[in-house]
Amino acid sequence: MSHHGMYVYAIVPAGTSVPQDAVGVGKPPAVLHTLSAGRLAAVVSAAPAQLRARRRDLLAHQNLLMALVEAGPVLPMRFGTVAADEAALRAQLAAAEPEHLAALERLTGQVEINVKALPAQDSLAALLAGDATVRRLRDEARRRPGYEANVRLGESVATALSRRAAEAGRIAVHDLTSMARATAPGPDVQGCALNVSFLVPRADADRFRATAERFATTYQEHVELRVAGPLPCYSFVDTGAVRATPVAADKG
Repeated sequence: MSHHGMYVYAIVPAGTSVPQDAVGVGKPPAVLHTLSAGRLAAVVSAAPAQLRARRRDLLAHQNLLMALVEAGPVLPMRFGTVAADEAALRAQLAAAEPEHLAALERLTGQVEINVKALPAQDSLAALLAGDATVRRLRDEARRRPGYEANVRLGESVATALSRRAAEAGRIAVHDLTSMARATAPGPDVQGCALNVSFLVPRADADRFRATAERFATTYQEHVELRVAGPLPCYSFVDTGAVRATPVAADKG
């Protein structure tokens, strides 16, 4: 099997061991090892010649990161990060050593928890009770049914649901921020009113999740709150010193 460079999973403190039973990307799975450079190391494997975002490879990447996080601080790399060769990777690590060491120290004992706020789709009755504009448009659509009336009503309902979700989401973010070391806005997600990641001490992760879930229950007529984590701290690191190659999607 031909290989194109070094696939990079994470940057860790020198001396970190590869988790037992972890496997790399590719078919057959590539052998994992660490590549040291001063006080840093990268967890790497040979990169497959045709790397694609297959489910098995995405899972291998994520599972390795989750295992590494259990052992200590990790600067996780995005799926598809590839360095040209060992020499290039060592040079990149050496050039960014102070920044990476500072980031590892900052992330020691920390995890990421992501919170997304989506409109509560099963709350039309509550919306009608609390929004005079939606009630008026519904009544107009009943008196004069037609395409335009239905469109106006549908747009008003969608806007109101999104607004209520965003308002509830902002309250949740305000309350949860006091339990976090830092926050980072996530990318826009279709249908999502709010997307925020929190840097949370690992010891507080269960309490953070429980608080978010209680909030979701209290505001269930306004928002569907989705909580993911603990996760590797993707949103709180800058590992752009390692070149990332484009990766094609694949359902295989």
